[in-house]
Amino acid sequence: MISLDANTRDNKTKGELNAIRESGDVPAIIYGGKIENEKISISKKLLKSTIEKENFLSNIVTINVNGKNQNVLPREVIYDVISDEPIHVDFLRVVPGVKIRIEVPVEFINHEKSPGLKRGGVLNIVRRKVELKCPSEKIPEKLTLDLDGIDIGESFKISSVRLESDVVPTIQGRDFVIATLAAPTVMKEPEKPAEAEAAEGEIGAEGTEAAANDGEKPAVEGEKKDGDDKKPAEKKAAEPKK
Repeated sequence: MISLDANTRDNKTKGELNAIRESGDVPAIIYGGKIENEKISISKKLLKSTIEKENFLSNIVTINVNGKNQNVLPREVIYDVISDEPIHVDFLRVVPGVKIRIEVPVEFINHEKSPGLKRGGVLNIVRRKVELKCPSEKIPEKLTLDLDGIDIGESFKISSVRLESDVVPTIQGRDFVIATLAAPTVMKEPEKPAEAEAAEGEIGAEGTEAAANDGEKPAVEGEKKDGDDKKPAEKKAAEPKK
């Protein structure tokens, strides 16, 4: 479980809020349940290192405020549009029995044990996260799908995931697909220009060789051709005198 240290804050103006950020802290708020909202501030350096961890928004966080621990769920992180630094965080109190909506990441294991992947199949992930409705104290860290024995053409549906009775997907009425193991796509490589030119050269050589085999010879200057019944001299003699 993730832990963060925080301090209470009592700012009332925008200037005081900016002063908190300039000092290296990030303003945040804890809300939910019957307790009043609590304004806090967290070290930016510590917060950034925590956000960089996988699935920050779907993990329960224990916040220590002035020596008192409470479990919360990060609901939103607001970033500066220019610097892309976190400037505010909303935390929801984990109240037993209260159901919330949350997106839980999907994890695939045993890739090396899938006969379909060994034969070149492609894992087509339709949903990398699944939205669930569950009690805040029963939020699954992740949904694990086992690829052991999975072959090409098989698929994972939400019914493939084991969930507790009070943890349900928000999409109801259909057994939606999470991922499929598809057949490999074989792409034919285009013919290279050099190969095409070589092929044309071979065709030309074959044509010349075929002509030689048929007994045909290239025309030689001065040689009689078919259709020439008269020699040039005879044509001249046949012309009438003027």
